[in-house]
Amino acid sequence: MLVGVTACGGGGSDKASGGDAKASGKPSASASPSPTKPSGPPMLLDTITPQTGTTVGVAMPISVIFTNPVAAKARATVEKHMKVSTSQPVVGAWHWMGDRRADWRPKTYWPSGTKVRIDADMTGVSNGNGRYGVHGYTHTFTIGDDVRADVSVTGHTMKVTRNGQTVRTLSINAGSAQYPTWDGTMAVIDKQEKVHMTSCSVGISCDKGSPNFYDLTLPWDVHLTQSGTYVHYSTGDPNPGSGSARGSHGCVHLSLSDAKWFYGQVKQGDPVTVTGSPRGKAPADNGYADFNLGWDQWLTGSASGEQTTTAL
Repeated sequence: MLVGVTACGGGGSDKASGGDAKASGKPSASASPSPTKPSGPPMLLDTITPQTGTTVGVAMPISVIFTNPVAAKARATVEKHMKVSTSQPVVGAWHWMGDRRADWRPKTYWPSGTKVRIDADMTGVSNGNGRYGVHGYTHTFTIGDDVRADVSVTGHTMKVTRNGQTVRTLSINAGSAQYPTWDGTMAVIDKQEKVHMTSCSVGISCDKGSPNFYDLTLPWDVHLTQSGTYVHYSTGDPNPGSGSARGSHGCVHLSLSDAKWFYGQVKQGDPVTVTGSPRGKAPADNGYADFNLGWDQWLTGSASGEQTTTAL
């Protein structure tokens, strides 16, 4: 699972490399030791996301993070040993985010209700840098309801839909001209009831006398990027909307009641799509913004190309 900085990151890092991602808690990959002695140091997986037994949104990729770099010459073989099976056929492909992270995403969003299994049989597989896999890993998860949030920066609204039906349209404020919000689609990384947010942690300001300095613990936080983008309530912007469009440091602000409601609606992997921001799309590896790459772009990062899942 990816770990992000704990602040709105309008002025923070523009890129959060999958190769630098660290495990959040103990890796949940299940493993069984190889009966044979490996040919070299072990090639291990740091994490596989989603975790086994979870229900996730339609934009959630399968994200595999290796503990050591995988050479380009070895990636086709490694991909072929990471088999994706589903309860209904889904077209998708792997894509490498640097040399330690590989994501598998469908060409279009997952169909709701799909059962998914990833079998990463790494036993004896080389990473091209002298390491060999010694474990097999398996994760199973389910695609839940198709919940989406569409944010209009210029309209100061966020429309929430479930399985194609509009549930509510909420008033929002997005980033200011100085600290604009990322555009594009970002799948929810995780959510927390409270997050300690500081301007210093994302490089905005460490000067307590600066008008852009903040050090706050804020509620109902839905995490969108590793660089620090959240949908949440802010005490400095309690009634967001076009009549109070003061702008954030890159996050999307909701009222307290709307933030609590939205928090209860979304899950990991639900797509939040922002339009109308001048910043441009979040990089694909800044959290789970995989769908910010077109399909042709996605395939350029794949060693084995487009594939259809095998049947569960």
